[in-house]
Amino acid sequence: MAQQVCLMSKVKDLGEEGDVVSVADGYARNYLYPQKLAAPVNAATRRQLERKISERKEALEGELAAAKSLAGRIASASCTITMKAGPEGKLFGSVGSGDIAKALQDQGVELDKLLIELDEPLKELGVFKLNVKLHKQVNATLKVWIVEE
Repeated sequence: MAQQVCLMSKVKDLGEEGDVVSVADGYARNYLYPQKLAAPVNAATRRQLERKISERKEALEGELAAAKSLAGRIASASCTITMKAGPEGKLFGSVGSGDIAKALQDQGVELDKLLIELDEPLKELGVFKLNVKLHKQVNATLKVWIVEE
């Protein structure tokens, strides 16, 4: 026997949040309902799901606005890091994303080092443009100056 359930969150190989699917009684009763992954199809469930989706949408809009604001602050900031260097401009050491995040923090811009896209540590003097991924839809370009101490 099968029954109709409304998915309350994404379930692999079954459907997305909000989908109404037909599943076996035992699967619904023993797995989907206890894990709160689904609920019986009725008006109350649909209202609950609509409320949950609207709350999530508002939260995502707030995150997007915050990311855009931070992107503007990052674009206007210039990060200068002083390091000891050899005669040919090679650094004694290297500059990583943690060093860049710390230099930005000193300027009042809070940024997680994992958001800075850096393929490998910077090992020479110069000006570098780095991509910072703040949100799925928001990227910022950070200008990093590495100067000799």
